[in-house]
Parts: sequence; C-alpha cells; structure tokens
Amino acid sequence: MESQCKEEPVLHIVVVGFHHKKGCQVEFSYPPIIPGAGHDSNTLPEEWKYLPFLALPDGAHNHQEDTVYFHLPPLDGQQKCVYGVSCYRQMEAKALKVREADITRETVQKSVCVLSQLPLFGLIQAKLQLITHAYFEEKDFSQISILKELYDHMNRSLSCTALEGSQIYLGLSARDLILHFKHKVLILFKLILLEKKILFYVTPVKRLVETLMTVLSLFPGIIEHGLADSSHYQPRRSISEDFSSPEIISADEESLSMSTTDITNISKELEGRYDVSDQPDQSKPCNTTLDTHYLQPHAGSLLDSECEWETLEPHVMDEMEGKVDVAHSNMFDTDSGLPITVQPQSATGQGMLTSGLISGLQEDQYGLPLAIFTKGYLCMPYMALQQHHLLSDISVRGFVAGATNILFRQQRHLSDAIVDVDEARIQIHDPELRKMLYLSTADLRFADYLVKHVTENKEDVFLDGTGWEGGDEWIRAQFGLYIHSLLSSALQQDHERLLADYGTAFTSAWKITHNYRVWISNKHLAMASITPGSMQNSERGKKIGNAVMSTSRSVVQTGKAVGQSVGGALTVAKSAMSSWFSMLAQPTAAVSASPQSAD
Repeated sequence: MESQCKEEPVLHIVVVGFHHKKGCQVEFSYPPIIPGAGHDSNTLPEEWKYLPFLALPDGAHNHQEDTVYFHLPPLDGQQKCVYGVSCYRQMEAKALKVREADITRETVQKSVCVLSQLPLFGLIQAKLQLITHAYFEEKDFSQISILKELYDHMNRSLSCTALEGSQIYLGLSARDLILHFKHKVLILFKLILLEKKILFYVTPVKRLVETLMTVLSLFPGIIEHGLADSSHYQPRRSISEDFSSPEIISADEESLSMSTTDITNISKELEGRYDVSDQPDQSKPCNTTLDTHYLQPHAGSLLDSECEWETLEPHVMDEMEGKVDVAHSNMFDTDSGLPITVQPQSATGQGMLTSGLISGLQEDQYGLPLAIFTKGYLCMPYMALQQHHLLSDISVRGFVAGATNILFRQQRHLSDAIVDVDEARIQIHDPELRKMLYLSTADLRFADYLVKHVTENKEDVFLDGTGWEGGDEWIRAQFGLYIHSLLSSALQQDHERLLADYGTAFTSAWKITHNYRVWISNKHLAMASITPGSMQNSERGKKIGNAVMSTSRSVVQTGKAVGQSVGGALTVAKSAMSSWFSMLAQPTAAVSASPQSAD
C-alpha cells in the first residue's frame, strides 16, 4: 500500500474513437501507452488489446452518452489490476469547427478514459464527465491541452487516502439496490461468496456497472483492497480479434466494435463448440405463481426446473412478504435495533492493513477482504464481446461480469447465474446451486430487516448526508456484521449448529471455496472479539443493538453539524462502535450465541 501511494494514481488519459474503416481504436494517450511512441499512436500492448472495445462499448451509438467501468490486466513487470473509467459521448459531425478528412459519417463517437491504479470509480467519473463535456464543446478534437490538464489535476487530487472514506462508494447506492432487488440482494451476496460464474445484464452500461459494483460494495474491503488480482487473464487470438471488414455498415445497423457478420460467426462457433443438448429444458412449463416455500428448502421443490427462480420478481416478493409475516409471525423482530442474525461490529473494522501471507491482498485485522477475486476468479464490471472466450477459458475458474450484448445472455450454459438487472430477476440453472441458495429462516429475518428499514425511512432524511439507519453506510454495515458473524461461527467447535443459520447446504459449499480456505488458513486475532452465531432475542441484546446504532447515528449527525465530511464522521462512528465490541467480548456482557428458535 505504501508503494502504491507513492506512485501517481493515474497512469494514462486515453481517447478512443470509432473509425469508419478501422473500427474502435485509441486516438490519443497521455502519457503515451507505449514508451517512446507518440501520443497519437494506435499501438497497444498485447495485455491491453481489448481497451478500445471496453472504452467504447457495444451499442454505444444508441445513447448520446454513457459511462463504463472496466478492468485491465497488469502489464509486464506489474502485479495489480488497472481500473478504467470511460465517459462516452457522440455529436453530429456537421457541428465540428475542425472536421478531419477521415470523419465521413454523420456522427462522431468518442470516449475519454482514465486508467488508474486506484478503484475510485465514482470519484473519477464525476470529474471525467465534466472534462469530456468540455472536450466535446471545443468542437475541435485536436485541442488536447484540457486532457493533459486533467492528468495533472487528477494526480494532484487523488490519493490512497480516498480509499479510507466514503468517497470510494460515490455513485454506488446500496439503498437503491435494496429497493430494487429486495430480499434477492442476499442471494447475490451468497452467489459471490460461493465464487460462481455470475453474469449481470442490462443496458445502458452505466446502470450495469453501477449495479454490479454496488453489490461488491457490500463486501467489507472488496472494492478498496480486494480487486488487485481480479483481471489476471491472458488475451488470446480468436475470431473476435482483428476485425478488418472492408466497410463498416451504417450506424443504425452496426455495433460500434464489430459487424453483424462477426457476431453471427461467433454464434455459429459457440453453437458448434457446445452441444445444444446441454441447454436447460425449455419445454417444461413454468409456474407463474410463487409462494414462500421457494425461499426455503422444500422437499418437493429442490429438483424443480429453474422456472421458480425466473419468477422471483419484485411484485411477487412484495406479496410474499405479507405471507411470511403470517406464516412466521415470530421470525422478524422489528423492535430490535439489530437483525437477530448478527451482532454489533464496526462497518469495516479495517484499522491497520497488512499484506496477507497467502492472499497477497491488503487485509484488516479480521482477514478482510476475503480473497474472492484471486487465482482466476475475475471481476469485469463491463465485458466486451471480444472477451467472450473468457467465459469458457480453462484458466478462468469463475467471474462476476457485466454485459450489454444479448449474445452473452443467450449462452446460458457458460454461467451459473444470470442477473437481469432490469427485471430484478436471477436465473439459476443448476438445481443443486438453487438448493444452496434457498434463504434460511435467519436469512429471511436478516433480509426482511434490511428491506423494512430501507423502505420505511424517508428519502429526505438522506438529502443532507446525515441519515444513518436505512442509509447506504448502514446497509453496508449490516452486511459487514453478517460476514463477521459467518466467519466467527466457522471458527467455533460447534460450528455446524451455528452455521445452520446461514443454510447448511450453503455453508458446506462455501467451506470448500478458495476464499474460505485462504481465510481459515491464517489466524486473525481480532475475531476473538466477535460473538459467533445469531444474536439472542433478549432485552440485553436489544439494548446493546439500539445503543450501537444510536451512537453511530448521533455521531454522523454531529459530524455534519460541525462541518465534518460524512466519511470522517463515519470513521468516528466506527470507532464508537468498537467500544461496544469490547463490552460484548467480556464474559459479563456476552450475548448468548444459541440459535434463535423459529417459535
């Protein structure tokens, strides 16, 4: 971390344009990507050959502007992922003051990109969007001085300290995620813990990448320090490489990065490579209704078709919530200050970071972030069509990826789960995986607690940044509590009984994942302060939970009143919460760890 902080965070400012004959290409880079080459060189290192297609995404011509977050593999001699943010715009060619000879189309489409060593996606995007707008307003793309100024400004203003505050989550609304996906956010959370092949799908790209990264923000420390190895893949030659169609068809018919012919060729190749008999049976009629048993293990439903998952839609979930309250009247403790499944713990608890002996990641005293995105498990917030082969690459053991091209969604056998962001729907094909992801009674209690507090708190509470309960930081704190409790339970002698709250099938599968084996192989002394298992539904438990949340909320509001940043106030809040943990660790103040009965 220290060496990373000493280096300039921004590596390059890059402009990618669409050429009517050459397709997507780099038109400008500062400093030059290839040492010794000019700033207008189109040449790229082999590791970054997908850069033009990531920065200028498929179907970009359908939008006046868009935003892309993407990851690039490290170059030779480097070890860490490179984080890309691209702002795309298009304008009419006739509006240009200076029109170059090779601009033959009616519209001009370009993206301005920042390649950074720090995953400050939202913060970079906020600055980059303004500069991209100004660059286009010049109506003369040879005026590159503003881009050089952007490079200097960002290297002066960005630093590693931004990873420690709330700025790291700028633009990632956990509230909106809960409001849209509701209980299914916990299913997404568990899917990633199981290191499955997960594909997010929606257009435009901005909505796609923000949804995917918001899900990742629920994992303590993942965005800040857990993505360093998330783009370690090897580009290879394939039919999606080096498109040289003699003439690109019109903007209304073509994809910015490849022609219709290329897409057809890829489809035929994939159909030949995979036997269609492996496809899920489409002939089985889907049940159009959903009841509460779909969220819990049920003897007659575990081997049903995937239809039940495809009908996990928001309006059905709304209806289901009422049924859950009737069927499990004691399952939710709405008066408690904390969900019964977790115990008070700091939102991130990172404190002093050290390099993990096995993971190589910067870890806190609890061993977080978990080593999920390591050893061939990729994170690709946006995935270009040219990278399609990575879905079946034998060196890629799994991925969390975002796509806007329908071809990715059609090749369902290449992923374990497809997340339709628009419909808030999760398609899971394997019945055994569905069995692992059925939400237990304690899981439902936790998810209902989140949904209840997010939906009941009014939006105006958060306008001045003083909101806490039901707000973004509060939601992330709850998932932090969930993961801390899960890890602590796994350490106990009676761990099977404690882990039952998280689902026996799920925890059995999680304990053979790479991230669990890395975590359990090291001792994390701070875990001794975490009481494992579910928090007992006792009066003392309620008082402790309410006190922790009240303290945190008050500190945030006080910090705002005296002019502190929300991030700084939350740091104080987390410190205040830590004092409660020491009390919990004392024998006289310990909360019983016995599982809460369903009665």
